[in-house]
Amino acid sequence: MKRHKVLVVGQTPPPYGGQAIMIDNLLRANFKHVSLYHVRMAFSTDMDEIGKFKLAKVFTLLKLISRIIYMRFRYSLEVLYYPPAGPDKTPMFRDIIILTCTRWLFKKCIFHFHAGGISTLHSGLSTPLKLLFQKAYFFPDAAIRISDFNPADGVHFKCRKEYIIPNGLEDSRSIVAAKRSRNPEAPVNILFVGFVKESKGALILLEACRLLQERNLSFTVTVMGKFESAEFKKIILDKVSQSGIAHLVSFVGVQTGEQKFSFYQQADIFCFPSFFESETFGLVLLEAMQFELPIVSTNWRGIPSVVTDGQNGFLVPVKNAQLVAQKLELLIQDKALRETMGKTGREMYLKYFTQEKFNESMEKVFVEVANY
Repeated sequence: MKRHKVLVVGQTPPPYGGQAIMIDNLLRANFKHVSLYHVRMAFSTDMDEIGKFKLAKVFTLLKLISRIIYMRFRYSLEVLYYPPAGPDKTPMFRDIIILTCTRWLFKKCIFHFHAGGISTLHSGLSTPLKLLFQKAYFFPDAAIRISDFNPADGVHFKCRKEYIIPNGLEDSRSIVAAKRSRNPEAPVNILFVGFVKESKGALILLEACRLLQERNLSFTVTVMGKFESAEFKKIILDKVSQSGIAHLVSFVGVQTGEQKFSFYQQADIFCFPSFFESETFGLVLLEAMQFELPIVSTNWRGIPSVVTDGQNGFLVPVKNAQLVAQKLELLIQDKALRETMGKTGREMYLKYFTQEKFNESMEKVFVEVANY
């Protein structure tokens, strides 16, 4: 069988966002019938730089376009794989420039919507911008959506064929030593992992913790991730201080590798009350499921395709600290429920969300598109 060549254009860590991690994992895959080539997007080295304009990014953009053109002809590549931006105009303009300059060089184009909602910008653009938008995004040969619950960007762009492929991850539980026995009297530890910004639910979580403390429940909170900005960090720390929960909350920053997963191992509950504008899936939810953590999250975008309410966790409406607190209270007070939901989550991960299953699905798409 012919070996197909695909050019992957995308960010790899750092920063350690979900999209960068997934593209890095994709590039590591050992496909039987596909060879991947990579042009790295390097516009941001940290999470707080993503989506923000800097003059240096203009030069990076020009180098990126030149590199794509070079790779296309140097290795006779015919399939372009590209992850469009979310619903933010700055990266939208970046996409438009890159795609209008390079997409026409390839026989086939695959869009993978790791961020969701870019199509919602279309109707609000001026007529000239609409034409450029359509030239860049419309009529891809394939569109990959991570969940049925996410915006149907590819359908809006009149893709030739749409695929639904959930994310998958390598099992990280083996990275850390076996879970140590815990003191049954120790407080229940609630873990949050993600970019610490308002739309990821950081303030909602802290308000829920204030409510839990008023109910005299025994718990602690660990927040892992980088603050969106110095200004938002001050807002968070002021909230913690004013709520009287400073002694309960630990901020541990960005962690990677074994150190990162040791925090999952030491946790009892995972809380992710996101309403992030580009949310599509939440890789951190899969990591929590690997470590048998029950989850409290939101009924937002693709999250319900990972968390089934009442089975491996609870889903609540966005921006509802009262209900987040209510579901956390149930789990804090019921160890058996935590264990049952955690085991269910682990089983769901192994059945649906492994790296192997993801790689199989992706290779199938690459081969099908190359053979259209």
